[in-house]
Amino acid sequence: MSFITVAAATIPSVPLDFKGNRDRILESIRIAKQKGATIRTGPELEIPGYGCLDHHLEGDTFLHSWEVLAEIISDPVCKDMLIDLGLGVRHRNVRYNCRVLCTYKRILFIRPKMSLANDGLYREARHFTAWSKKMQTETYYLESVIRDVTGQSSVPIGDALLSTRDTAIGCETCEEMFTPSNPSTYMGLNGCEIILNSSASHAELRKLRTRLDLVSNSTRKLGGIYVYANATGIDGEARMMFDGSSMILCNGKVLEQGAQFSLNPVEVITATIDIEEVRSFRSSISRNVQAAAQPEYPRVDFDIRLSREVDEIVLSDTMSISEPRELKILDPMSEIWMSTSVYLWQYLVRTNSPGFFLSLSGGLDSSTVLLFVYGMAKMVLASIAAGDSSTLNDLRHVTGMKDFSPKAPEEILSVLLTTCYTGTVNSSDETRSRAKRLAEKLGSFHYDTSIDEAIEAYMSMIKSTLKFTPKYSIEGGTHAENLALQNIQARNRMVTQYTFAQLVTTARGLPRAGSALLVLTSGNVDENLRGYYTKYDASSGDLAPLGSISKTDAKRFQAWARDTWGIPLMDEFIYATPSAELLPLSAGVQDDESPNEMGMTYEELSAFGILRKVEKLGPWSTYLRLLGQWKERPGMTPKKIAEKTTHFYRAINRHKATIVTPSIHLSGYNPDDNRHDLRPFLYVVNFPYQFDKIRAHAESLENKMQK
Repeated sequence: MSFITVAAATIPSVPLDFKGNRDRILESIRIAKQKGATIRTGPELEIPGYGCLDHHLEGDTFLHSWEVLAEIISDPVCKDMLIDLGLGVRHRNVRYNCRVLCTYKRILFIRPKMSLANDGLYREARHFTAWSKKMQTETYYLESVIRDVTGQSSVPIGDALLSTRDTAIGCETCEEMFTPSNPSTYMGLNGCEIILNSSASHAELRKLRTRLDLVSNSTRKLGGIYVYANATGIDGEARMMFDGSSMILCNGKVLEQGAQFSLNPVEVITATIDIEEVRSFRSSISRNVQAAAQPEYPRVDFDIRLSREVDEIVLSDTMSISEPRELKILDPMSEIWMSTSVYLWQYLVRTNSPGFFLSLSGGLDSSTVLLFVYGMAKMVLASIAAGDSSTLNDLRHVTGMKDFSPKAPEEILSVLLTTCYTGTVNSSDETRSRAKRLAEKLGSFHYDTSIDEAIEAYMSMIKSTLKFTPKYSIEGGTHAENLALQNIQARNRMVTQYTFAQLVTTARGLPRAGSALLVLTSGNVDENLRGYYTKYDASSGDLAPLGSISKTDAKRFQAWARDTWGIPLMDEFIYATPSAELLPLSAGVQDDESPNEMGMTYEELSAFGILRKVEKLGPWSTYLRLLGQWKERPGMTPKKIAEKTTHFYRAINRHKATIVTPSIHLSGYNPDDNRHDLRPFLYVVNFPYQFDKIRAHAESLENKMQK
């Protein structure tokens, strides 16, 4: 029997943080070695950081990556280990996303990525070229900084396997695993027993199961050991979250799985496996005829024995034979809690900001964001309690409180979060009271202010300049007047929140007085999708924790927080009518879902968003799909479905997506046009050809139904 211990490192992918990335990589190697591992792999492009974007086009990024690689392999911790590292490589003036297999003061070979992620959130083909020569290698001439360390002048680059005395190892990078003809299949048929997959796979609610099934099925049909290392944390745009969940599998069975969402800067999982398990498994499955016919893979020799005898395992204090375990899948509400917590915390720490400012309206959305910050505080406390000194040091650094040792999340919120109810004459006592009581319950430092004086100043300016006094619709004003009067309030809230965010630390006498707070916004993905907000109002801020989460999921999360964290007050927010409170109270409750406001429910908005973005349907196909899906719904006649479809696709508000506040991507129909949803915003807004066709069909269908 030959037992081998493999390690997968989960670390943040921080763009251009060469020093920090180097230190985290070295720490992961040390941890892996302490646990008895002889093979270590880590996330994709881990040296420069995956999310460098156009920095991947710069020569400096390649230069510094090689310099850091030289420093890593010069560290004695790399002795007697196979290290798999990620960086960009320029070969014959072509840029490749590569893995470098190396050891102490030696480069073994370079393996370029063969299938690039180039849809949705990803633009890899803008920065790299896929290696197109299957089962071929070329000569790569090493940089002088590497030559000085290794004494080597060149190494192989290309699609190859690494052969040691006791096994064969191959690389498969992220997207390659998702392709129909994935490289690990051909590697496995050629006798490769260990596959190393370095990844930067983003989080989406309810997505992890799909990824885990792909990884496990890869080895279930073929046999072999699969070491999957994913990045963790937010990328450089603060729009993509990597959720960790690194894994080690053997023959389709999960042996070890890392945390999904974590504040830990370095996490290393290891598994000890008998290589004979792979050989026995492969002898009993239908692969041998195809394996015998498989063309020869180029091999690079590495004269080392990576496995151990059973006596070494028995005598070791750090190693034991790994047993299969069940996959750990977070429920969607826990995913929301942990992903937004990591997002908020890492944003705060990386920007070295002293805290957050939130306009707390007393409605569901802003109260959900308050819950997110409260959840962040709970996660920070849990990390500190688990002994993570880096989290405590970061907390003391951002607060400026050198001896800060909180015992409850409310203590953290009292320092890091300032909330403010910005009321007007149109605000209700109910929302004011809800905001105040929730802030007190969760510990945020809360203000209550009126912006009526500022609005009156604007009204005076309008009257003196335009010689005209606008009126609300209920008072006889036009639609344009009605909107203008609402927008004055909304935009004044934006000015107020930014002014307060810059002055609060001084006014409160906090240790970091004079530093500005980060402004949180509270728009949800459905409102962003419809453009149901005022441009440059309180929807404008520094980051939007709720910006890619649906109203439906926000309600579910509030119910989950109510039950899990013991906050019965949330019922008042869950069952309140959603309202912007921008019209006079005499107009009644301003219901966001009414025909005069959005014109559809939040549930319907989500359905349209999924059909348009995820299913990739235009107006006509969406209308036809909904005719079948909604035909049993009360009142959903063909004309009503046509009306809702044309109302949704009417592109009058699409331009608002160009200034949407950054949020992490958690829903498949996120309309953020800066990264995920690359549609035009200048249209013939009423789609005359498509809409006429829809209306004509609806009328014809209803005539047939009446006969």
